[in-house]
Amino acid sequence: MSRFAFDASDPHLARAAWSRIAEPGDEVAGALVAHLGAAEALGWLAEAAAADGVLSPALPALPALPAPADGAAGAAGTATGVLAAAVGRWAPRLENLDPRRELRVLERTGGALLVPGDPRWPQALDDLGAAAPFALWVRGEADLAALCARSVAVVGARASTGYGEHVAGQVAGGLADRGFTVVSGGAYGIDAVAHRAALVAGGPTVAVLAGGVDRFYPQGNQDLLRRVADSGGAVVSEVPPGSAPYKQRFLARNRLIAAGTNATVVVEAAWRSGALSTARRAAALLRPVGAVPGPVTSMASGGCHQLLRDQVAVCVTDAAEVAELAGVLGADAAPERVGAAAEADGLDAVGRAVLDALPARASASVGSLARAAGLSVPEVLGGLGALELRGLAQPDAGRWRRAHPGSRPAGAAPGGLGR
Repeated sequence: MSRFAFDASDPHLARAAWSRIAEPGDEVAGALVAHLGAAEALGWLAEAAAADGVLSPALPALPALPAPADGAAGAAGTATGVLAAAVGRWAPRLENLDPRRELRVLERTGGALLVPGDPRWPQALDDLGAAAPFALWVRGEADLAALCARSVAVVGARASTGYGEHVAGQVAGGLADRGFTVVSGGAYGIDAVAHRAALVAGGPTVAVLAGGVDRFYPQGNQDLLRRVADSGGAVVSEVPPGSAPYKQRFLARNRLIAAGTNATVVVEAAWRSGALSTARRAAALLRPVGAVPGPVTSMASGGCHQLLRDQVAVCVTDAAEVAELAGVLGADAAPERVGAAAEADGLDAVGRAVLDALPARASASVGSLARAAGLSVPEVLGGLGALELRGLAQPDAGRWRRAHPGSRPAGAAPGGLGR
């Protein structure tokens, strides 16, 4: 390990170094670090890289290595070939490697570096296995374990519509009111609306970036991301300061949003939206997923409808339904939906039949009502009595007519049945 300018035996520095060496979600690097430890894996990599492509010392007995993404067979598809290829892509980043530089940048921003084992580390990320991040670079509230203990990912399209932004604002604001941390990606569109709504509601929100936390991206959301970090929330990345937000890093970032929250809700997403990768990753991790339906003619909601059709997500329409999806069973249950009251509510079958038989404007005799309702005269008389008590029917010179509820004077005794 003497080839490094820093103390590579320090697990904290070693994990910071691995966050620079390997791309986010590199499962070969994750398996190596999990098996050897961050410091030991770094030392092994230094020796292997110095051997100029020949794996030395001996290949670690890793329990499993991911297959190559291209499905390569032969030598390149063996464990040795997979690891040798990985060393080839890691080695160039060993040159001038010194995570202390990035840590000094982080310190100037008031940030903190979290690694597994830290009580502030969100343990839900460990469900990613070999794809879990090596470290998290954080600006703002560093206790991500507390922030994410009760959290929901609200994600969606960058090219959002007014409808999507309206729903996202209501959902995120309602979740913040219910004590949930709103997590999103800090991007334009639905992400930005979700962060703003949580801030307006006075709740914490977490933005997970694809680039370093030293430069807030996108530039147009710099003020928003600064407010996120300064208002009890956090801006987080798994890549160190100075890292650029490449396209593949956005996709890799989505797995952190999916794994670190209790549930994911997609408010608006087109067919190829990155929000769909977040939702599907959440479903693969057995996290609940919700999707907000939109107009069937809207391309902006096509991805949400696909999630619903594929049974990846359940339909959610407001914050209460999302809270039920992500919260504590019973305590966060959505209130029962009750439609508008109807005049026939609470009536038995006879009462409803008599009410239906009463003319809308004219009056009718008991015999006429019996024929119309298909009931006996005693049944009709009993039904009329119940309707009169509720102010739905009133006698009219030996006949009966409809009455609107409350039309009978208060305290008036029911009558007409003996007439």
